[in-house]
Amino acid sequence: MRRTVPLLTTLALTLAAAGCGSTGDGGGDEPVRIGQIVSLTGNYSPLGSENQKSVALAVDRINAAGGIGGRRIELTVRDDRSAPDQAVLAFNELKGDSDAIIGSPFSNSALAVLPLVDREEIPYISLTPADEQVQPVRPYVFVVPATSATYAQAALEFFQATGVSRLAVAYDGRSSYATAGLKGLRSTSSGYGVSLAPVEEFQTGTTEFGAVLNNVRSSGAQALMVWATGPPAVALTKQYATAGLDIPLVLTGAQASKLFLDPAGPAAEGVTIAHSIGAAGAALPPGEQRTAADELTTAFTEAHGYPPPQFAQDGWSGVRLLAAAIEKAGGTDRAAVRDALEGLTLTTPNGTYRYSATDHSGLTTEFVVISTVRGGAFVPTEFSAARLATIGGR
Repeated sequence: MRRTVPLLTTLALTLAAAGCGSTGDGGGDEPVRIGQIVSLTGNYSPLGSENQKSVALAVDRINAAGGIGGRRIELTVRDDRSAPDQAVLAFNELKGDSDAIIGSPFSNSALAVLPLVDREEIPYISLTPADEQVQPVRPYVFVVPATSATYAQAALEFFQATGVSRLAVAYDGRSSYATAGLKGLRSTSSGYGVSLAPVEEFQTGTTEFGAVLNNVRSSGAQALMVWATGPPAVALTKQYATAGLDIPLVLTGAQASKLFLDPAGPAAEGVTIAHSIGAAGAALPPGEQRTAADELTTAFTEAHGYPPPQFAQDGWSGVRLLAAAIEKAGGTDRAAVRDALEGLTLTTPNGTYRYSATDHSGLTTEFVVISTVRGGAFVPTEFSAARLATIGGR
């Protein structure tokens, strides 16, 4: 039986502008050098800013607890400006002075750097869910969020349980995350007795969804699932609320955030959202999973004045996974850290990861929760509440 690495380990961190030393094991007072590529400006800055807050918070907590084997973490942050070419530049700046890299929340940026990760053989912890990162498995790439395909399967389980057999889909055709979600639905929907029609494509800059909603209205669909990130999801939700449609609107983890709830306002009430288990921490029974979720919620809320959104769950979990792997590897040798990640089991706010040689995503649908927005909060549906009641002690 594989040993589960405890979430609370004696690790450490201090933010620094740059690191020093070799890419080998190091030791003594030599820091653990982690680079972070993150969208701090551009279209994906709402995601990236929350990623960065939680990464920095996790690093601070680890350093305050004594570091990783007595070595503090030095974090170097580079902005990809929500652009794949800038992500490549950021990676090239970080690769020589980093023991590992935490990647961008923007799927297109993440995909742009993967060939460089393969070439440099540096552990890369991705904070975006695009399936192409791990299908096929890339030796040094590990994904933190549940993949788009996992979200798609979780949604289909929900639709099957609630009697939805005809599903309308709208997706951002320029987002690797969204297109992977559609692919995941298409590849398995028939097995759940669900047909997809209509399927409507829009672009990242789309602000008017009247035609999409009219097509859905006349289709006979029993629900509409939308794959989008940022402003398009807000615009569609607001227009949906006034369109007179009486079928459920289902969104994904990209909207599990006050960054969606605040601008969407009253239009978000009653919307169904699939998100990571950490955002439903208050609904969990006592146990390891509840403890992991509460730890982040308490720390993040104290630091920033609001509960951690989905993107913060990902950033915190990514640091914890990487720190646990470095501790397990006994140092920062890149190949040893990679091997440690591949054999790692760890419970974080996002769920219990079980990475393996054939699975570099690590999460299953049991850690995706389907909630309804009620009073500005994510309230698990009956479908998910029944599952949550059994998961707390694992």
